[in-house]
Amino acid sequence: MSDFYLIKKRFAAFVRIFAAFFAALWGFHAPAAQAPKVMLGIDVLESRNFAPIAGKRVGLLTHPAGVNRFGTSTIDVLRRAKNVKLVALFGPEHGIYGDEKADVPVLDKIDRRTGLPVYSLYGKYRKPTPEMLKKIDALVIDLQDVGARSYTYASCMLRAMEACFENGKTVVVLDRPNPLGGLKVDGPGLDPQFKSYVGMFSVPYVHGMTMGELARFAKWTDGAMEISRGDRLGGKLVVVPMKGWRRSMLWTDTGLKWKPTSPAVPTVAAAMGYPMTGLGCQIGGFQHGYGTQYPFRFLTFKGKTPEQVETALRRCQIGGLSYRRAAAKNARGEKVEGVYVIITDWNSLNVTELNFHMMRLACQWGGREIFANATDSQQSLFNKHTGSAEWWGEISRKGAAADVGKFVEKWKRQAAAFRESSKKFHLYK
Repeated sequence: MSDFYLIKKRFAAFVRIFAAFFAALWGFHAPAAQAPKVMLGIDVLESRNFAPIAGKRVGLLTHPAGVNRFGTSTIDVLRRAKNVKLVALFGPEHGIYGDEKADVPVLDKIDRRTGLPVYSLYGKYRKPTPEMLKKIDALVIDLQDVGARSYTYASCMLRAMEACFENGKTVVVLDRPNPLGGLKVDGPGLDPQFKSYVGMFSVPYVHGMTMGELARFAKWTDGAMEISRGDRLGGKLVVVPMKGWRRSMLWTDTGLKWKPTSPAVPTVAAAMGYPMTGLGCQIGGFQHGYGTQYPFRFLTFKGKTPEQVETALRRCQIGGLSYRRAAAKNARGEKVEGVYVIITDWNSLNVTELNFHMMRLACQWGGREIFANATDSQQSLFNKHTGSAEWWGEISRKGAAADVGKFVEKWKRQAAAFRESSKKFHLYK
């Protein structure tokens, strides 16, 4: 190392110390870290001085992932707004703090942090009652979705919109990114008889829409809401779009920090794995790593080694995926060995395809009876999540010989049609 380099290095260090000294002396501050490139709906609302809700009594439907781009809770952003009166909170599944278990009813309460009433929309009621809405003028909805149909937050939004439209209340949806992007559309559609709270929108399983776009879809699509056409068309909906988000963006392109949307989806990797493995592990024997550090990405099958699982998955030849043997720790702290699912090419991936190969492999290893002898409740729950009974008929009749490719090609055609028909609801290029 040359003497010149040492002198230069020491001089640079002296300049930094000198700058820090005078910054402390005169109260100067270093520039804040660069803001994420995407402004969320709540950021845009604040930049507009809360114009759509200024002077109104406001209810807020949100959860822990309802934050601005700097990580501040939307609850706090609205509470400190001088021209907004936040008077009530509404909680979806898992509650406003995300600490309630899945499928467990949540009770109304008074929030100890804010003193505001919290009305649960995942307890006695799934739809706000007139009494809940009596003291508000507008309901602001700020819920982060995962981009897959069988996730209850979109259903919660839909039910809340119905109640507000019936009771003359304005709905303001603060938009957020679809973590799977706005271009990927894939998987089975929803047959009307399987519409339920785990899937209320007649869209492909991976739909490529944001929550704001789904709200527009609900308002302007006949049959999307279970209220009169007059109430639906007359209801006031304001969607506050993001700035800087493009349909080609995955969550990792936004610069935003991921906040867990539910206990099972603590990371972006889990959100992307949810539509890849969630259906395939509902019944059959595969486990997708819930309780480990790799939920929805870490596959195991009882009685099969990681080598056997990896070999079988590779033989499925699913484009855009690869696999590696890995170790994880379960909820009890025990070491578990399995196979981690790697996305190698998102653009070429049929996101839901792996689920159905997993079920076919389960029949290969455990027999067709796994599905043929399933209980009515198991079958019903699976079909509600999948949106159709067609695949169940295939796997329960043919077992390991089920033709996954036939279904994938059909879903591709349906996805292409939906991608075109849904463009009128899009907010982003």
